[in-house]
Amino acid sequence: MLKQHRELSMSICRTIENNEEAGIRPRKTYQSFVAAAGGHHELNFIEKDVKNYITREVRNVSEQEDAKEFGKYLADARSRAAFEYFGDVISFDTTYNTNRYNLVCGSFVGVNHHGQSTLLGCSLMKNEEIESFKWLFQCWLRCMGGNAPKGFLTDQCASMKRALEAYMPTTIHRWCIWHIMKKIPRKLNGYKGHADIEQEMSQVVWNSHNKDSFDRNWNDFLQSFGLADNK
Repeated sequence: MLKQHRELSMSICRTIENNEEAGIRPRKTYQSFVAAAGGHHELNFIEKDVKNYITREVRNVSEQEDAKEFGKYLADARSRAAFEYFGDVISFDTTYNTNRYNLVCGSFVGVNHHGQSTLLGCSLMKNEEIESFKWLFQCWLRCMGGNAPKGFLTDQCASMKRALEAYMPTTIHRWCIWHIMKKIPRKLNGYKGHADIEQEMSQVVWNSHNKDSFDRNWNDFLQSFGLADNK
């Protein structure tokens, strides 16, 4: 069938979008169209058209010119749907690097109603400079309908902070406690009794379930190790 004679109707496109959101593979989607029509020859499109539509429209792969400079951003229909329910607080992490291509892999992650991590988008960036994060956050916000989350967790990267201030000024930005605690052994390693300090500090941080209990446990921790006057 010649390309100029192939087309996807509005109802076909809607079915493709629904199936993609439900996690049905493109091949299965196409086969369902074949079965419903009574054979391949009854369709005015081929399997490749279904796959191309998913890549171009549903998965929203960014093809902007600035992507050539900064990287690639990807999010599918399932990520956008999940954001509507679980997008209040987002964790963004760039600790995973793809060594072979020297690209930075970033992931937007939320938590669903089962307490499980759910992917809300990912990216491959050429660097971790301010302009790269600005480009990425702008792409992500546009993909999520322009709705910024209430809270955003990152590591202590200054470039991320600047980009968030520019594109999500109303979002509360906090540092990820995991990244902070990961640095504690290196920071305290030269002090006498650092092992006991690290253990007690971990107990305070991870077992204080509200602000009042943390303040109380933290003050006890400072008193216990004679750190009350330490600034």
